Amino acid sequence: MRKLTYFVACSIDGFIGGPDGDAEPFYRFVDAEFMEEFLKPEYPETMATHGRRALGIDDLENRRFDTVIQGRASYDLALGIGVTSPYAHLREYVASRSLEESPDPHVEIVADDVVGKVRELKAEDSEFDIYLCGGSRLAGALLGEVDELVIKTYPVVLGTGMPMFAAGFDVTEFALGEVRAFGNGVLVRTYGRKR
Repeated sequence: MRKLTYFVACSIDGFIGGPDGDAEPFYRFVDAEFMEEFLKPEYPETMATHGRRALGIDDLENRRFDTVIQGRASYDLALGIGVTSPYAHLREYVASRSLEESPDPHVEIVADDVVGKVRELKAEDSEFDIYLCGGSRLAGALLGEVDELVIKTYPVVLGTGMPMFAAGFDVTEFALGEVRAFGNGVLVRTYGRKR
């Protein structure tokens, strides 16, 4: 069974972006050490295709994921800069009730039963897992399906914004796995779901 991994950036106070979803405060922490010792060797497929091309690393092979699912608000960030397939190196799904058709043949819209779709994807025979890109509402809807959390905590406090999970009160336990600290103050924690 494949895992659904929520690979997410957040502030010290648990927000994945400002009230409008803007994650700009986190960008300056993706420095050479973080890129060379973490993102490129371990999670290269979590970088958007257009970003990989700009950095000249589009040839990096996928290490963990072959599929990405993201919410409409996350997808809109790409659409806002004219990118219709932000993760062209992965199979792309966007959970949206408001997008009637995909603006890109590589992107499949999941309008209904996103939990059922994720369960179908998890049941596939593959050596790769599924990357839950965000955002907040989708992560909240899929909390019951999340098997692993990889939380990149950036050394900033936002005060308010989009929480990691926009969901009702529901205590869900995860077990701490690895913890890594980087010179720029970023802390990466990996958790596995307690079943």
